[in-house]
Amino acid sequence: MDQKIGILKSINSPEDIRCLSIEELNILAGEIRQEMLEVVSKNGGHLAPSLGAVELTLAIHYVFNTPVDKLIWDVGHQAYTHKIITGRRDDFHTLRTMGGISGFPKRSESVYDTFGVGHSSTSISAASGIAEAGCLEAGDSKVIAVIGDGSMTAGMAFEGLNWSGERKKDLVVILNDNEMSISPNVGALSSYLNRIMAGQQITKLRAKVHGFLKTVPSVGEHVIKFARQTEESLKAFIVPGMLFEELGFKYIGPLEGHRLDHLIKNLRNVKAMDRPVLVHIITKKGKGYSFAEEEPSRFHGVGPFDVATGKTVTADNSIPSYMEVFGRTMVQLARENPSIVAITAAMTGGTGLDQFARDIPERFYDVGIAEQHGVTFAAGMATEGFIPVVAIYSTFLQRAYDQVLHDVCLQNLPVVFALDRGGIVGDDGPTHHGLFDYSYLRVIPNIIVMAPKDEDELRRMLKAAVECGGPVSIRYPRGKGVGVPLDQAPESIEIGKAEIVREGKDVAIIAIGSTVYPSLEAAGRLKDENIQATVVNSRFVKPLDKALLCELATSFKKIITVEENVLMGGFGSAVLELFEETGISGVVVKRLGIGDDFVEQGTQALLRKKHGIDTEGIASAVREIIKS
Repeated sequence: MDQKIGILKSINSPEDIRCLSIEELNILAGEIRQEMLEVVSKNGGHLAPSLGAVELTLAIHYVFNTPVDKLIWDVGHQAYTHKIITGRRDDFHTLRTMGGISGFPKRSESVYDTFGVGHSSTSISAASGIAEAGCLEAGDSKVIAVIGDGSMTAGMAFEGLNWSGERKKDLVVILNDNEMSISPNVGALSSYLNRIMAGQQITKLRAKVHGFLKTVPSVGEHVIKFARQTEESLKAFIVPGMLFEELGFKYIGPLEGHRLDHLIKNLRNVKAMDRPVLVHIITKKGKGYSFAEEEPSRFHGVGPFDVATGKTVTADNSIPSYMEVFGRTMVQLARENPSIVAITAAMTGGTGLDQFARDIPERFYDVGIAEQHGVTFAAGMATEGFIPVVAIYSTFLQRAYDQVLHDVCLQNLPVVFALDRGGIVGDDGPTHHGLFDYSYLRVIPNIIVMAPKDEDELRRMLKAAVECGGPVSIRYPRGKGVGVPLDQAPESIEIGKAEIVREGKDVAIIAIGSTVYPSLEAAGRLKDENIQATVVNSRFVKPLDKALLCELATSFKKIITVEENVLMGGFGSAVLELFEETGISGVVVKRLGIGDDFVEQGTQALLRKKHGIDTEGIASAVREIIKS
């Protein structure tokens, strides 16, 4: 066993690193990076941000008395080192697997995980609440929030800063600035923070000037005053800190984020302060792994890959993903219709809009991590005759719910919401599953809610959406399509029209989106058991195909609905409401979907099986309803 392995093997809590020398800490940092590479290359995960925050994490735990001092991470993409040194080293190989440790800080997992996260820009508000609670309880814990420069562009971060600075509580905010979120950062604040070299130069200049003035005997008061005024003027123009000073925070930095000796020294000084402090740290995303340093966006959230080559391990590249099909279709439709614009929230690559951004840059907008702004920005463009397509993950659109309702749907504006990662997403777990959008969108007047059964139907739905003249949501799953041929000139789907994809006499299965093909497969298995099932592709959660569904209710006395969404208020609920409204009775309806719970992490296949919405789960439900 070599020295590096020996150091990591001895780390079971932050207390174990506080007795190490700087040299030993640097060795430990290298070993931790190697551990991350080994695990993430097998399990996938958020590699580049965690590689960039190794020294910062070690310095925080070295200086502050965690868990007595409260450490709050933002999003948690950068928290793998934190997990490894807080008692989860031996379990780190289970990262993001079913029953294993979460890819994000999680309160039920460790006392060191002060606040559960997964969405961006929450850390400062959470930390300010914890600091306020500490004051009410007469506690003396330090509270530290770590937030990335991408997350700092979101409005919620500034709401937290505005509140915390005015309250003047003992709060440390560490701004981990690697000049990137997932996609390259955008906006005025990003440009402000990126004046790094100028900031370092002016800091050095200030030290030299002060040193010189101290050597001059009998320096006049007017010279000292002039020097201070000059310093503040230069800071206002050059140093990326005056904004935070005006918000009530003492600004420290920028500091080099991979120098443990400097980090520890400065954090010790910060620890002694009793006021809001913002520490600006400069780090390199992907630090220590050349492929991640060169392509930080690709290694932000990466699947299994070969460490030696950096190449992603893929089983089959012949079938495009839904994301890729969406991106290509957007380019095609936008070339045909100059009114179409594309909008995303810091997820250009993650939503498949890379080609659109390259080919039609004048009609592409990345608004940064600001979903609320993005949706209302789209509404504003829609009032001027444009057709905005807002590409946002289902779980992230939740952050802009009021804007969808108030700014888009109330005004009946032609904004299309393309919801990637609809349904079970897999290893990222409960913070990222898109299991609520059927329910939270269908209650809003004016909006059309639909989901395709395959990638070609996605193209047809997208064409229908940009032509319909009102608010539309199209939800599609993470991962590869079914493998069907793609119509090069897709025709629009008729709004509110379902289709029968298989006919049988015993039971009707009404499926939506990603559950249609498993329902067809289940019907195929049941045929061998002399059970004949009709399978319907509903296509729409709203409006439902009233005529077809009511006809099914009169033809079949037993119906199953299937959806990859929570049952409460979802697609099955909509079908039941339709039957109640039309006075249909005497039909037994069994709804398959997700119960009243948050779904854990795991592969999509395992989770669908566990929750009974895979092929065998649907077949089993049919057998049960037939016997009843």
